[in-house]
Amino acid sequence: MEKNSKNPLKSILTIVISLAFAGFFLWFALKGLDFKVIQKSIERANYTWVFIAGVFGLLAYWLRAIRWNILLEPLGYKISDANAFWTISFGYLMNLTIPRSGELARSTALYGVEDVPVDKSFGTIILERVVDLICMIGFLGLTIIFKYDAILSFYDIATGQKEEKVKVEHGFFEKFLMKIGIVDFAAFYFYMKISLFLLAIVGLIILFKYKKDKLIGFAKGILQGLTTIFKLRQKGKFILYTIGIWICYFLAAYLVCFSLPETSDFTIGDGFFIITVGTFGMIVPASGGIGAFNLAMKYGFMALFISAGKNAVTGGEMGLIYSFISLPLQFLLTIISGLLSIPALARARNKNVVKKEFTE
Repeated sequence: MEKNSKNPLKSILTIVISLAFAGFFLWFALKGLDFKVIQKSIERANYTWVFIAGVFGLLAYWLRAIRWNILLEPLGYKISDANAFWTISFGYLMNLTIPRSGELARSTALYGVEDVPVDKSFGTIILERVVDLICMIGFLGLTIIFKYDAILSFYDIATGQKEEKVKVEHGFFEKFLMKIGIVDFAAFYFYMKISLFLLAIVGLIILFKYKKDKLIGFAKGILQGLTTIFKLRQKGKFILYTIGIWICYFLAAYLVCFSLPETSDFTIGDGFFIITVGTFGMIVPASGGIGAFNLAMKYGFMALFISAGKNAVTGGEMGLIYSFISLPLQFLLTIISGLLSIPALARARNKNVVKKEFTE
């Protein structure tokens, strides 16, 4: 039987840290912004394009569910596409509460409805992330080819902000350190990083000592899931579904641009740049990408406007407006599909229990 031990304190701490990240980045993105401009632009946006973008976003969920079935097939499991879809939706919903918890929640939910061991399905999810990383590198390559000037502008904006941050006076923690006689902050943070690294190593050694068998067994299951890529029986379909997923992601991001008059002339190359920058923003462990995604879009659109010879301030405003349409759209899809997944998975789990009782 698969069990998942939970540490409430760790979960609460993770949520608090992710919300702190979100709050900081959102404050930084909105600093000095005229909210009336954003409100007017959001009100006059063409939501037909937003709806179409949402359809492609939802389609990506379904294609990912079918592709997951292809990955699980070499391990000897044939699961329902519907159950795969609902477990993926449930995983995304969990990611909104505790960042990076969705993958394990997805594997655990699948075990409940299809009896696929958590370690094996988790291995296939890690494999999915590797494939997604390769696709993301592909988009980065396309961005370099088509929007190299925008990348340079983005870099200049980001490094310019860093220079501004250096000039800001010391924060509360640095002032406290100065009171206790520590003035070399660079050395202090360097030794603190080394100490934390050593503590992490000690923690891993202790964990391995007392949980050796479980860790080795879990690692073997993950490795078995990772190696399914070499045993795929439907390699062509796997590649096609992967391409389809990322085309849907691209269209879900790009089509939102057509909802705003100021960005309705954006090219496909601009779309490559937006999805690349947006993905980097979503990598930050902020709750649901809040703040980090908004800031990434602000800087990204500023770079696009500068490279096109337009006003950078207007570009920053449009980037934030875009993020206030695109990010809530992602939340809406995640919340609706995630909430619907709960009763759907409960019914599937009950059916699975009845089926096992009948066969025993």
